[in-house]
Amino acid sequence: MKKSIIIILAVVAILVIWAVSVYNGLVTMDENVTGQWANVETQYQRRADLIPNLVNTVKGYASHEKETLEGVVEARSKATQIKVDADGLTPEKLAEYQKAQGAVTSALGKLLAISESYPDLKANQNFLELQAQLEGTENRINVARKNFNDAAQSYNTNIRRFPKNIFAGMFGFDKKAYFEAEEGTEKAPKVEF
Repeated sequence: MKKSIIIILAVVAILVIWAVSVYNGLVTMDENVTGQWANVETQYQRRADLIPNLVNTVKGYASHEKETLEGVVEARSKATQIKVDADGLTPEKLAEYQKAQGAVTSALGKLLAISESYPDLKANQNFLELQAQLEGTENRINVARKNFNDAAQSYNTNIRRFPKNIFAGMFGFDKKAYFEAEEGTEKAPKVEF
């Protein structure tokens, strides 16, 4: 009798330890996704902080390009107003966030294209430095988005595998959304001279 009670208690203890380990592992993965999302937001914020300096530098050279400059400022403003918390990261919210950031990217592309028309601007050290910082930031954004997607994929895989899916469902671990390519990016841009 005592032996069977000890065996039952040992099995229960092992199951409890395993359950705690699974839960803690899911919490760690969830926090990793949240941290990677914070890295994405940090890089987008860095870009948003660089934009006013770039716009002001271009203003001095291309004052009649008012529409493009206003477009960049407006896109930046809209993008910084959209806040997505890592806990409420639904595919819809992520798509809205990504769309706003895509508008910033598009507006910046137009702004940088203007520089081709102004040789003095292209030679301006402040502009060149800001342009290089912006390029670096765009690369960091891509890396941060990839790292986020990798963390989200690992997390999503774990919460869907048996038997962890039982614990994930019991404790409210929900699937995380991914960054996806924007619509139309599968087509190569048309370049004409």
